[in-house]
Amino acid sequence: MINRINRISIKSMTACAAILFLMSILPLLLLGRYNVMCIDDYDYGRLVHDTWIATGSLYQCVLTAFEQVKIVFMNIQGAYTSCFLMSMCPMNFRYDSAFVVPIIMIGMFSVSSFLLGRQILTRWLGSDKYRASFVMFIMLFMFYQVIEAPFEGIYWYNGSVHYIFMESLLFIILTLVSCAIWGEKKAQASIYCAVAAIIAPINAGCNLVTALQAEVLLLLLLIYVFFARRAKLIYALIPYLTYTAGFLCNVLAPGHRVRAQVDTAVGYSPIPAILLSFYYSIVFMVQWTYVFVILVWLALLPVLWRIAKASDKDFKHPILVTGGVYCIISAMFTPTLYGLGTIGLSRVDNIIQMVYYLSLIMLTVYWLGWISHRNSEKSGKDKAVSVGELLGSFLESTQNMMTVSCLLLVMIVWVFTADKNTYTSISALRSLVIGDGKAYYTEAMQRHELYVDDTVRDVVVEPYSMKPALFDFDDLSEDQWYWLNTAVTMYYNKHSVRLMEQD
Repeated sequence: MINRINRISIKSMTACAAILFLMSILPLLLLGRYNVMCIDDYDYGRLVHDTWIATGSLYQCVLTAFEQVKIVFMNIQGAYTSCFLMSMCPMNFRYDSAFVVPIIMIGMFSVSSFLLGRQILTRWLGSDKYRASFVMFIMLFMFYQVIEAPFEGIYWYNGSVHYIFMESLLFIILTLVSCAIWGEKKAQASIYCAVAAIIAPINAGCNLVTALQAEVLLLLLLIYVFFARRAKLIYALIPYLTYTAGFLCNVLAPGHRVRAQVDTAVGYSPIPAILLSFYYSIVFMVQWTYVFVILVWLALLPVLWRIAKASDKDFKHPILVTGGVYCIISAMFTPTLYGLGTIGLSRVDNIIQMVYYLSLIMLTVYWLGWISHRNSEKSGKDKAVSVGELLGSFLESTQNMMTVSCLLLVMIVWVFTADKNTYTSISALRSLVIGDGKAYYTEAMQRHELYVDDTVRDVVVEPYSMKPALFDFDDLSEDQWYWLNTAVTMYYNKHSVRLMEQD
């Protein structure tokens, strides 16, 4: 049995990892069948929805969306692309179309993360494409099981398009710039650069967490290319300049000043916000390193060792690279500390969590590369056996057994954990089996019938009797002046909307 396991090729393991990932997200997509409009979807979608009802013209709706972007830009915030996408919520045009939201968000985020991760592993760290693909499929499987806020990152359109979708665009830009830098054919590199330069200002009109992260990463890429691959400098410079133009347009929007005058939230001044970012990044990295994550990391360790040992890269600066990655993760906490004086916003944490997991994998390869190459340089000079050599010998001796054994433990923990809502796929499957997703959707559609009934001006709805655990969001209140009640009231042009009073 052991010999048979050890003879499994990396190509076959990659295929199995891809199947595992696809099977794990299938329940999440199927549960999306029962997804509906909620929370800020009403506020940001109202004007476009009114235009659609009045004209039935998609062109007029686009014009209205641009007009709304202008209003938001002047009075609230500068995230012009996010505001446009949020106003063009699919449910404005067809209420029962919310099932497309998890398809879009999981599709964009998983594909962009896969492409960026594989690009880093192959081009920057020297992996072959099969091992890189295997690592990324397993990492994506892990991420979607322990994602910080499944509802806000998968099912809620407004929240996920503002963070998950825009972070996905950033990952695509970084992948394109990297391809341009490492491309051997000038024509190909030019195309990659041009596409990145076009997407860059679009992506810059996003949340400030992603925007600041992009500015830092693109600048670091530019500095690296200037010193290491100067002939390719133009391919990093043009996307950086177009992104910076969009970024300045975002942060200098008049709406930020207007909002600051009326917003009661008090943020930290720049220096304390930066210092606290370094502290909270450690707190959250520890928090996100679950037993499940550790088991997956151990499963990948032999594969990462083989990548590092076979690589022709130098791996000369592990401390410098680790410090740089730590700064990048920390910088993602700064905007909310500066603007709001807080951390722990779930929809923001989703993207920071993914960056942390990507960083964990890449840094592991880098340190293993430094260890393996250092051992090779010492060979024949120093007969003393180092800890690195012992680690390398152990990982090589396990062949496929350590990976298979740890993944088996992961499967046991995943499936047999007592609380079936611990991991997202199992929770979604549970909701599909017991029927709380279907019951919730039926009641949501009954509410919608009242919302669109012109003969009913004061709408009173019953509380949901059942709701999937993953659909974690605030419901309407018995108070008709509660902010969500007023948002629904204005969206459907009612006199009032409230929840039925309960004994």
